[in-house]
Amino acid sequence: MSEGVAAPEFVGSGDGSHQLTLFVSGGSDLSARAIANARRLCEMHLDGRYHLSIVDIHEDPAAVRTSRVRAAPTLVQYRPLPVRRVVGDLSDTDRVLLGLGIRAPTDVSRTR
Repeated sequence: MSEGVAAPEFVGSGDGSHQLTLFVSGGSDLSARAIANARRLCEMHLDGRYHLSIVDIHEDPAAVRTSRVRAAPTLVQYRPLPVRRVVGDLSDTDRVLLGLGIRAPTDVSRTR
């Protein structure tokens, strides 16, 4: 296993209503950014209602084939359906949330 990447890694608590897998390529800076961004996104927007696994594509090529992942990093949301994929380091939170069909919390200052 490449340094800094644990696979599979399961993070989250609660009922796991969002089942996500992040496919990364070793311990590169890009992989590290994607992991940090995925964790932050889940903690901020899914409020414990998620199950996140992290898979190194070099360590588990079978998972890559069955998931039809073509690039890394790729975040795959298996639940809720439909299955959705977002490719990249996940730094554009709005784009990632849109791609996963997750609504961002309403900005409290805008509703007053």
